Amino acid sequence: QVQLVESGGGLVQAGDSLRLSCVRSGRIVGSYAMGWFRQAPGKERAFVAAITWPGGYTKYADSVKGRFTISRDNAKNTVALQMNNLKFEDTAVYLCAATRTEYGLSVDAYDNYDYWGQGTQVTVSS
Repeated sequence: QVQLVESGGGLVQAGDSLRLSCVRSGRIVGSYAMGWFRQAPGKERAFVAAITWPGGYTKYADSVKGRFTISRDNAKNTVALQMNNLKFEDTAVYLCAATRTEYGLSVDAYDNYDYWGQGTQVTVSS
């Protein structure tokens, strides 16, 4: 049904930028959210950013506010994560996720998401 494929990861130096993309296949009925999480080896999966349909509500982790921007392209069924001023702490596998939404659902909780991509590696050298 719903499939998510991430791309855009790579090797960069601290201070550089990357733009990640998540392409959605399949249909999600009604209101939904798509978000980005990241997981480094030995670390818990952490929320990065999310955006909702149809309202366009966005939410960011405090650690990326002012540096990362999440956006959507409805015509292409994609969500992008523009990452600026990358730090070595940003090194992780970045995962795209999607979920149907309802009132009160926390879009920063990974347990609330139903669909996941395979991830794309972001490595930032200091």
